[in-house]
Formats: sequence, C-alpha cells, structure tokens
Amino acid sequence: MSNLYTKSLSEVRSLLLSREVSAEEAVTSCLDRIDATEPKIQALLSVQREEAIAAAKAMDAAGPDADKPLWGVPVTVKDVLCTKGVPTTCGSKILGDFKPFYDAYSVRKLKEAGAVIVGKTNMDEFAMGSSTENSAFHPTRNPWDLSRVPGGSSGGSAASVAASQTFGSLGTDTGGSIRQPASLCGCVGMKPTYGRVSRYGMVAYGSSLDQIGPMTRTVEDNARMLQVIAGHDPKDSTCSDLAVPDYLAALGRADLKGLRIGLPKEFWGKGLDPEVEASCASALNTLKELGAEPVEVSLPHSPYAIAVYYIVATAEASSNLARFDGVRYGYRDADASELLDIYVKSRSKGFGDEVQRRIMLGTYVLSSGYYDAYYRKAAQVRRRIREDYEQALAQCDVLCGPASPVTAWKVGELTDDPLKMYLMDIYTISLNLAGLPGLSLPVGLGRDSGMPVGLQLLGKAFDEATLYSVASVLEKATPTIGTPAGL
Repeated sequence: MSNLYTKSLSEVRSLLLSREVSAEEAVTSCLDRIDATEPKIQALLSVQREEAIAAAKAMDAAGPDADKPLWGVPVTVKDVLCTKGVPTTCGSKILGDFKPFYDAYSVRKLKEAGAVIVGKTNMDEFAMGSSTENSAFHPTRNPWDLSRVPGGSSGGSAASVAASQTFGSLGTDTGGSIRQPASLCGCVGMKPTYGRVSRYGMVAYGSSLDQIGPMTRTVEDNARMLQVIAGHDPKDSTCSDLAVPDYLAALGRADLKGLRIGLPKEFWGKGLDPEVEASCASALNTLKELGAEPVEVSLPHSPYAIAVYYIVATAEASSNLARFDGVRYGYRDADASELLDIYVKSRSKGFGDEVQRRIMLGTYVLSSGYYDAYYRKAAQVRRRIREDYEQALAQCDVLCGPASPVTAWKVGELTDDPLKMYLMDIYTISLNLAGLPGLSLPVGLGRDSGMPVGLQLLGKAFDEATLYSVASVLEKATPTIGTPAGL
C-alpha cells in the first residue's frame, strides 16, 4: 500500500489486524520514509533497521494478535529511555557507547503490546533544553520549516511523528519537553500525572519532575499509547498503584455541554505572541460553541515557576549526573593521569555546555550556606504552586491555555541567550512542579509564520481521561493543519 506512513496509528492498526498490510510492510514503509526525510530533519540518533524487519517478519509468521493493542505498529523512542542492546546516549558524548542490558518499563510495555521500535530519537543532552539544539551529535530541524527548531527536549520525537517517520513516539517531560515540541511541530503530546507511568529505565534529569508520555498525530492514537505504558510498576517506588481507566472509552463524547473550562489569567496576557493568541482564542471560541463554559481563574504563584524550576531541577540534576564520573559510568578521558584528573577531564569533555551550566547551578544551590536561601525556599514556593492548581481546578473541570508563547523560532536564534531560551517553557513548567497531567494539541497555523500552534489542556491528578475527552471533541471540530510544508 502506497503512502502507508501517512495513516494514523489507529488506522494502520486496523489494517494490520485485518491482514490488509503486513507488519513487514508497515515497518518498511516507515524505514523508507526515514531514508527520505532523515537527511533533512535529523530526528533520529539511531535506526534499528535489521532488528525491526526481523521482528516484523517473526510477527507476520505468527499472525495478527488482537490482544496486543499495538501489534505490528512501528514506533520511535526518545534516546533517554533504556533499550536492551541498543545505544542509549541521552544525546550526550558521555554515554556515546552505552548499550543497556535491559529495557525501560515503558519500552518493555510497548514491545509486549506488539509495537516495533524502528529508531531512537534525538534530544537535548540529558533532556536539558527547549530546542533540540543541545544534542552532542546534531540539531534536529522542524519538518514544517527546516530553518526552524522543533522544540525540545523531545524535539526528535516530535519531528519524527510530524514527518511521518513513525506512527507514535515516546518523549519525556520535565518542564514541558513533550507539550512544547508537540506544539511547535503540530503533534498531540501528553504529559501524564507524575507517577502514572513508571520511570524505571529512564535516565533521570530531575527525578521529582520527569515523566514519560506519548507523542502522536491524533488524540485517539495518543490515548492508545498511554493505555499501554500506564500502570503500576513495583520497580519504581514513585509509580502509582491506582487503576488505569479506559482512555479510549473517554473519546466518545459528542459535545462539551456542562464542562467548565478554567482560563488562568496569567496564561492569556503579557508575553503571548499575537499569532499564538489568535489561534488559541479561536480554539477557545470553538470550545464555547461546543457547550463549554469558560471560568476565569488565577495561578498567582506561576510567575515564580521558572525560578523555582531551575533551582529544583538543577539541584536534582547535579545529584543524578554525579554518577557519570568516568570511573563507574560514562566516557573516560584517555589522557587523565590520576583520580581527580579523570573526574575533571572526563566530565569536562563528556558533558556539553548547557549540562555543565545546570550542574554548577544545582551544586551551588545545594551547597552549605545556600541550601536554605535557595532550595528550601524553592520547595516552599513549589508547594504554593501546587495549591494554586488545586484551588483553580476546584472551580472547573480542566484548565486551558497556550502551550508555547511563540511558534517555532529560527535555528540558532536563542542559543546565545539561555535565559530567554528558558522562558520558552513559561506555560508548561509550573504543571511539572505541581505533578499534574497536561496535553497539547494543534489548533491552527500562525497567520504570520505559518507554523503550528498548540493549545494546552491541564487536568486534575490522574484525570487524563477528561483531557482526552475534551481534546477529542475539539480535534473533531477544528480544521486539520495539513502536512509539514518543509518536506
């Protein structure tokens, strides 16, 4: 079947189960698409060509299995998730030759569901960045305009989905790294509640913030993937044992009558680009026409979220990345002559500038004499941010706002201004501090840039089903944005 790669995940799943296409055809279609597009967008760090074809042939020989919800479906996975026998670099030279001996829990669940992993996606080094320009190997380009960034740090996953290299991808979201690139590339990205998906096998950046989630081209596809990877894992003590609801059942809603949508006033004012505001306002009008009732709410401590995030996240990063010392883990500099020399040279050459900047910042805020002034204070404000969300969500069913203040910017435009780069996550970071779920979906193209604009829906803890139900209704009522013009 020609152009099989253009189908949605749900469509190709139906074709596979009905034997209208084989698993090998589906995999080959994606690999051919990778060959055609990868030289332009560089979304991947490795391609598992032989392994994927061999797995597909074995599946075809055994026959379709309707009990496996992703049987024969090709997917990609962010390179921060461990994959047995396959390079897992985290976009860093310090893990350049690392091949794990086990699969991350989410990767194992994908394989058990019948998915075929065709590639590992590019990312900002150790998930630190907002543009996928901080990868140690190469930057990724936005499929809609090759001169622009795809967002980050899951920009490789977003670009691979938008370019139809795959039917779905796993990303990770520490401060918005699923929702922001999904917005910039015109994808659907879900950051689940903290604890909804096991982090076992994910190389940690900020342990109290990191969460794994799916990135797809439709809301239904996204719900199918989360259904597979969600659930309790005894190997992750922070993973919830709450039952996982049927996310697909939540997609049957016809309208939004009776739904109260909260509009945080801090998300709809100063700093929002006019073309983003126009697309989001149009989507908001659609929500109203569908029966939703808007309610103005406030998140009064959200202006402090950026500062709190870069204290909490860097403090945790400085601790998590201490293990990569050239002795126990990671790259070791061949010219080092004694122990301290090994530490200094291995970490200086193995880590990139942004990672070293955040390690130093995190070490500083945890140091003696500064812990109370910075980290303890940040932890106190973080609690207030969580309380703000709880109070706002007590007045409505979901919150609504832009996912990014701007559309995708030019490659290199912000690389010399890290503080301005940090502000690109201004609408996503506070949700990670609160540990709640959020979903970004495309709602149009910017009238000036012609680039995708994403709307963000934010929900109560473990209520991803409501986000899917609202997003599905809005998706059906919103004109599609088409296919990337850059390819």
